Amino acid sequence: MVVVVILAILAGIIVPRIMGRPEEAKRTKAQIDIKAIEEALNLYKLDNGTYPTTEQGLEALVKKPDITPIPQKWREEGYLSKVPNDPWGRIYLYLSPGEHGDFDLYSFGADGEPGGKGKEADVENWNM
Repeated sequence: MVVVVILAILAGIIVPRIMGRPEEAKRTKAQIDIKAIEEALNLYKLDNGTYPTTEQGLEALVKKPDITPIPQKWREEGYLSKVPNDPWGRIYLYLSPGEHGDFDLYSFGADGEPGGKGKEADVENWNM
């Protein structure tokens, strides 16, 4: 019951702020998703010593990879229940090793194309 009340309060605060600004809400959702996926990737590395490779992809957070390097201490319950799509319905892009850090995690944003400015800008873990 307390959770429902808290959610109602949060909805009362947040919804009016994002109504009429759906693209801003989608960008915020993408940033939240990227942070959550980053946390799962960090737990994976903590358990297994490395991040999943580009070839293993983000699916390695849901299902134990069967291509090398095979993680030796992969959590039976996984690190995510599923890999979310970005708010525009496309997959998040993952590169490991990354060009901007240990890994790059990003969405091409509203236009689905690399680059862009404003509402069309990419959402990238290295720029958050």
